[in-house]
Amino acid sequence: MNTLQAIIIAIVEGLTEYLPISSTAHMGFTAALMGLPESEFLKMFQVSIQFGAILAVVVLYWKKFFNFQDFNFNFYIKLACAVVPALILGKLFDDKIEAVLGNQVAISGMLVFGGFILLFVDKWFKNPKIDNEKDITIKKAVTIGFWQCLAMMPGTSRSAASIIGGMTEGLSRKAAAEFSFFLAVPTMLAVTVYSVFVKTWGEDTVTPMKGYEMILQDQEHITLFILGNVIAFVVALIAVKSFISVLTKYGFKFWGWYRIIIGIVLLIYFWNNPQSSTENNTSVETTMIQHK
Repeated sequence: MNTLQAIIIAIVEGLTEYLPISSTAHMGFTAALMGLPESEFLKMFQVSIQFGAILAVVVLYWKKFFNFQDFNFNFYIKLACAVVPALILGKLFDDKIEAVLGNQVAISGMLVFGGFILLFVDKWFKNPKIDNEKDITIKKAVTIGFWQCLAMMPGTSRSAASIIGGMTEGLSRKAAAEFSFFLAVPTMLAVTVYSVFVKTWGEDTVTPMKGYEMILQDQEHITLFILGNVIAFVVALIAVKSFISVLTKYGFKFWGWYRIIIGIVLLIYFWNNPQSSTENNTSVETTMIQHK
């Protein structure tokens, strides 16, 4: 992976991480379309640059995360409880998720299926009762956390699953989207820390390594890691602010049609190019709670 390819993947991550269109799927498609061969560093890179996207939400909502004058202890309790289901179920279903990860045809199909769901979401939840995070109970937060687990299926989108879960609990579109952003911080932070400092990549190879060992392996990897996170951070800042505005005004239909159109196009491409559909295989830790 060269610098330009790393920049493109980081832009895709920043644009799609908080949108209901599956960042994992888009990074996988992008890598496959660029002809990048599967490598342990590429898989780790796609996970680690989530850190930049995490910082974007923390910066945009810093008063929520660091308001020590009016300390909201329940806010942190809710996030902690909501993230537990994904961490547990993600680990339990490691192997089954891994079996689907390299199949871009299946992931494209999930994009289309999820797109049709988004076309009708606004009609299903017309009368929201909650428009503020403080009105979300711990029980509702945990329920949203279980909805987030649907993103274990690659192509589903962590953002879409948790936002729809929030709306089933009576949250407005804006409140559901914002809580999805908040929930992404501990979720993706846990995934990133695990992937960089705990997980051993390439266990079946001659030189298995921790993520940080791959990053520190040479100057090029260090540069790509830093550059990827900086770009993901900047792009995510723009994407989050734009998404809230579009979602509040127009709802989910735009994203539904986007998923359907791009999913069909990619489905046709990967169906006719089966070798490309299995070249890139993103790690289970990414799709465990994301998708993305």
